[in-house]
Amino acid sequence: MTVLRSALDAGSSDYRRNREATLAQLAEVETEHAKAVAGGGARYRDRHRARGKLLPRERIELLVDQDSAFLELSTLAGWGSDFPVGAGLVTGIGVVEGVECLITANDPTQRGGASNPWTLQKAFRAAEIAAENRLPTVNLVESAGADLPTQRRSSFPAAGCSATSPGPRPPECPPSRWSSATPRPEGRTSRGCPTTW
Repeated sequence: MTVLRSALDAGSSDYRRNREATLAQLAEVETEHAKAVAGGGARYRDRHRARGKLLPRERIELLVDQDSAFLELSTLAGWGSDFPVGAGLVTGIGVVEGVECLITANDPTQRGGASNPWTLQKAFRAAEIAAENRLPTVNLVESAGADLPTQRRSSFPAAGCSATSPGPRPPECPPSRWSSATPRPEGRTSRGCPTTW
């Protein structure tokens, strides 16, 4: 058997400096992970429980087979953005009735579970994983719907085509949804997109 030898000097100043920097970064990741798991905070968790409702991770725990693991995915989605860490959505893989499934659950303690741009990206990535691995999907939805202030910007690109504002076609409005056809009497084209922005 080949023996691997290390030239690492655990007593060197470079090693200690790198170790301290790495531990600081890990602590930051753990802090952000705790924020994601905490959801909208104690106030909103308590209010949700007072209504007799379960939190998303509690619902998932009851859904998956007893003593089986749940592999949570994209826990830190939205970190560094204006949106909550975790994107208000719990996604992961768990076993339900002996079958591995992709499971998603909205977190109503974060902005009522409303979908923001990060929520949508996280959900799309989860759907890709399910499709690539041929996993059935279970969605536990308790959501306020779309986060309206960000809906037009990027959460729902097709919805951006239904708003009227002056100027050229917004970049998030796909060309396939944009039409310069003759406007109908109500000011919309045959595809429903406005003729002016």
